[in-house]
Amino acid sequence: MKVVIVGGGAGGISTASNIREINKKIEIMVLTRDDKVAYSPCAIPYVLSGTISSFDDIIMRTPEDYKNKDIDVIIGAEVTAVDSDNKTVTYDKDNEKIVIDYDKLVFATGGNPFRPPMDGLDLEGVFQIRNIADGVKVQEYAKNIESALVTGAGLIGIEIAFALKELGLKVTLTEMMPQVVPRSLDKDMSDIIVRYLEMEGIDVILGHPITKLIGENKVEKACFGNDDAVDAEMVILATGVRPELELAKMAGCDVGRWAIIVNDKMETSVEDIYAVGDCVESTDLILGSNTISHLGTTAVRQSKTLARTITGKKSKFNPVLNSMVSKVGKLEFGAVGFTSSFAQQNNIRPVVQKVEALTRARYYPNAKPMDIKVICDSEGVIIGCQIIAEERVAERIDTMTLAITEELTCFELSNMEFAYAPPVSMVTDPLVLAVEEVSKKFN
Repeated sequence: MKVVIVGGGAGGISTASNIREINKKIEIMVLTRDDKVAYSPCAIPYVLSGTISSFDDIIMRTPEDYKNKDIDVIIGAEVTAVDSDNKTVTYDKDNEKIVIDYDKLVFATGGNPFRPPMDGLDLEGVFQIRNIADGVKVQEYAKNIESALVTGAGLIGIEIAFALKELGLKVTLTEMMPQVVPRSLDKDMSDIIVRYLEMEGIDVILGHPITKLIGENKVEKACFGNDDAVDAEMVILATGVRPELELAKMAGCDVGRWAIIVNDKMETSVEDIYAVGDCVESTDLILGSNTISHLGTTAVRQSKTLARTITGKKSKFNPVLNSMVSKVGKLEFGAVGFTSSFAQQNNIRPVVQKVEALTRARYYPNAKPMDIKVICDSEGVIIGCQIIAEERVAERIDTMTLAITEELTCFELSNMEFAYAPPVSMVTDPLVLAVEEVSKKFN
């Protein structure tokens, strides 16, 4: 059997590795247009900030490493055509057009950065960060400027803005929505992040989209709708990604509202063609409807399911909750499930409680404030949680992910056992405090 994988990101490379772990005989080929594989794009902002010393440090493996595992990774390969009837893939490599056949084909094509419609995008100094090569360009350009603007205040936008601030630049972060991280946080929680960023010297402008960039040959200013402008010798477009679907459509795969439709075995509508990662739609655990999950953790989990599917073993990919966590400077923030506003948009009447607690016993040195928001449905079932603190956010988000997956109510979670020691928690864990408080809102 010959498996061809298009895409060398988390989904594609993990699929190849997991297939090889299960089966030593299957022929595996990975085609990627990039010149690097097996690295995390999520680490790029931390290299820019200097927290991680080099881009080389975030590259886990090379094509040669995979060759030693009998996985053929072809870098610099641009796939241009797929013929699902004849089971062939065409790619360009070094100006040569090459046609190969396959028994099983995997699309792990990810997404392309979205370029918002505005004048000035072709000026020098305007960047999008998709891979290490983009990160290197930004790093070099930042050495000769004093001001930068990041537009798009999702996770990557915030992390890049902070990284550029750490390089000594005057940084402005803009977002067309009235809050940062709108998909994962409610506004009252996102306001905590905004206050932190402003305290760190980053200017945050919300609710005003950038309309144009101006400059002679290089970008000099970014303008808003009312012709207000801010200095920006460099502009980073962190405006999200759109799934790359051209090849999947060429192959005849069904595409939904956002991306490729797959079942819980990661099979597309076309026989012997599969898909994983940013280019597919997943099932939302709470609503049961399709959604997108542009997270590396999702892609890796999908790759494990797909590897078992291709090798003839039983497995299925479970619905998603899009649990996330991030860190900028000293501040950690995380979320899982629904925000209260998203619940309302989907005709769920949320019952919400926000509490302030501490990360350690109050008498223990360096206890940090922790803000927790819990969202339940009208029956008390937990459907969302948001946490912001300077430490120990990730493990509590993971706990709430499990609670939501198991459809626990706030009453049930408030009566469960949690570990305690003064250096790591209060005697009543902050999560318990939060669900106890929201429980009081029910009869």
